[in-house]
Amino acid sequence: MEHIRTPKVENVRLLERRRDQRKPSRGTLYLSATHSIFVENNPETRKETWVLHSMVSAVDRLPPSPTGSQLVLHCKDFRVIQLLFPQEQDCADVHASLSRLARPEKYSELYCLSFNPNVNKAEREESWSLVDVAADYRRMGVPNNLWVATAANSEYRVCDTYPSELFVPRSATPAVVVGSSKFRSRGRFPALSYFHQDTLAAVCRCSQPLSGFSGRCQEDELMLQAVMKSNPGSDYIYVVDTRPKLNAMANRAAGKGYESEDHYGNIKLHFIGIENIHVMRNSQQKIMDLGELQSPSMTDFLWGLESSGWLKHIKAVLDAGVFIARAVADEGISVVVHCSDGWDRTAQACSVASVLLDPYYRTTRGLMVLIERDWVSFGHKFSHRYGHLDGDPREVSPVIDQFLECVWQLSEQFPCAFEFNERFLVAVHAHVYSCQYGTFLGNCQRERRDLRLRERSFSVWRQLWNDRAKYTNPLYKAEQSQSQGVLRPNTTPYCFKMWKGLYNHVDASGAPCQSPADFLSVAREESQQLEEELANQQERIAALTGRPITWKKVTVPRRKTSQSRQRYCGPDPPTTYTYPITSPTPDRGSTLAPEPANEKTLPRDPSATPPPGRDPDELSDCDWESGIADLSSRSSSGIDDDGSSKERDSDEAALATA
Repeated sequence: MEHIRTPKVENVRLLERRRDQRKPSRGTLYLSATHSIFVENNPETRKETWVLHSMVSAVDRLPPSPTGSQLVLHCKDFRVIQLLFPQEQDCADVHASLSRLARPEKYSELYCLSFNPNVNKAEREESWSLVDVAADYRRMGVPNNLWVATAANSEYRVCDTYPSELFVPRSATPAVVVGSSKFRSRGRFPALSYFHQDTLAAVCRCSQPLSGFSGRCQEDELMLQAVMKSNPGSDYIYVVDTRPKLNAMANRAAGKGYESEDHYGNIKLHFIGIENIHVMRNSQQKIMDLGELQSPSMTDFLWGLESSGWLKHIKAVLDAGVFIARAVADEGISVVVHCSDGWDRTAQACSVASVLLDPYYRTTRGLMVLIERDWVSFGHKFSHRYGHLDGDPREVSPVIDQFLECVWQLSEQFPCAFEFNERFLVAVHAHVYSCQYGTFLGNCQRERRDLRLRERSFSVWRQLWNDRAKYTNPLYKAEQSQSQGVLRPNTTPYCFKMWKGLYNHVDASGAPCQSPADFLSVAREESQQLEEELANQQERIAALTGRPITWKKVTVPRRKTSQSRQRYCGPDPPTTYTYPITSPTPDRGSTLAPEPANEKTLPRDPSATPPPGRDPDELSDCDWESGIADLSSRSSSGIDDDGSSKERDSDEAALATA
């Protein structure tokens, strides 16, 4: 509170750049130790706008004008908020206060550590127990006769940025582990990230070797030999260096570099070409500048998107995951992944590969476990990368933003494969920056232990799990083949999109009502309400008549067409599913109805016509099973684009007649 010069300013006008806000709102601005709170003067709405100080990335004070003095708040979730003060002194005081409050100098100033930790102790302990990385390794079948736990890093003696519990090849002795650690940057030796039970191939992660131009280490060579031996089906491994080869060669001059295939006889070296954190930071800044343009032309937008290089970087990260996934699933070859220090690009590549390989990580809880394992546990520098404390701005970079966007790009290509929706990814992104919970504080496991975060703060995963109903993807069905198999995305340039739901907060308020997934969610909720009402009516009828009502499915036969006539849309042919996509009943074309005296199967109405512009023979199962409804040719009022009224679907007509 000592940094707040003025806790309350009246007659402030606020303009948040949203589609539904046409003019500034007038109200009162309050400054607390953790939030800036704007309250409208309108007695009917009294709308409140809360902004966490830790979510503010920059505060710009514009020159005074005849209308007043203006502050512009740039938030880490890409919101832009403008405040207009009638008095210049009030503007100066608020600017000075926010400039200090938005840059805390120690962890105790952060929101999640600013309350009594003994309040709701049981709830706090439960929040930290929801996600269990050790249980995830057991789910993979580790430890086993190939991979075992090592005590080498207990108490963080070998590598202070690694977790204390690690898995290494069974044939790797403690001396080999320690020797390999001394030959790797920051002591980050090859350790298991993911184990594929079907092929016995593994994904390991580490940092670059300290090889220079000619340096060798026998223990490190034995370590990679042990990784190869832990996969009985192969006689070599891939070493994936996620950096551009030119960058890796430049590091040789500093005594670091990459593995030599002459010294490591059992490896195949592969460079990916993901740029460093400085290039990524500048690239995202250009995307943010593009989003703040007022009514840009198509030329300005496309030129700005291209010049930012952002989608090119997203493609590079996704390409890394695709290469690793194909090596593990298709070739059965183990992969060792590293960049410079092994906590940025390595985390991206390993986690994207896990999403492609394992359906579990495409569930809500699974993605939580994946982030906890490959990012939190393995020492991604959250506090440095996302500016939690006032420090070197050159350390800030949107590393996990790119991983979340890769997941979003995959969900656009495979809309039925993910249990969660876009809102979940946006929520995770916001909490990475907000410091509202202790999950993403600190730079490594040891630092979090020293801060006693489990005793002083809550974990974000419990809150996200409790709110999972609003984060559920209505197209997801766990039993479908697309949800079960390995994802094989198309990474040609035309498949990548601008993630408007994250970056373009100008139109964020209008996006949900246009989302097909939201249409389906609303339809599912309405169907559930109708089913509940139907059940209530059944109970009333049974109470009045004294006899229970028997209900049976009435199955409507569907047209069978040749597989050769199916039409595919999208970058890749869709996966063939066992069941069509529909909610909430198990099978499309079936419903619950009272059992008639003479039960008959209802035929399809032959007079029903197909949708305009479609060949009847082309109405195959894949049109429903692709998970994408053809909403473009229909308006919300039920009138086709040509102005004619739609004919009732034959299934609905038949059921209505019955």
